[in-house]
Amino acid sequence: MAVIKFYLSIGSNLGNREANVQRACEMLNQYCGTILRTSKPYYSASWGYDSDHEYVNICVAIQTALSPHELLKQTQDIERALGRTSKTSVSDNGQLLYTDRTIDIDLLQGLDARGGEIIISTPELTLPHPRMNERPFVTIPLAEIMQ
Repeated sequence: MAVIKFYLSIGSNLGNREANVQRACEMLNQYCGTILRTSKPYYSASWGYDSDHEYVNICVAIQTALSPHELLKQTQDIERALGRTSKTSVSDNGQLLYTDRTIDIDLLQGLDARGGEIIISTPELTLPHPRMNERPFVTIPLAEIMQ
């Protein structure tokens, strides 16, 4: 597969949040590709649920030879390795249920080798991320690394 670029959001609100995010970046570089740009940390309250734990989030641009689904699998493996035990679930009425987490890595959008936007809609993965524009903790750091 050709080398492609992805934009990812990385967040943590449990434990040593900054260290969790830094370790996720190290593992992305080790297992997924090369991080090209990293935003400054963005601190915020939880989004979509109430928590006493503040989040730290960053966005990164990564260059990889992995397909979108391969990258998703690798990011989920990294989340598990860093102590994430559950993903967001859906309630009986279809509402998304969010919880505190040691690490969260979301694929936001991808660009193919020619710079065209990658569009995917499968049960496992939707690109671009359907809710990224609703979240300041994504839009602000993402704008920083896309300049």
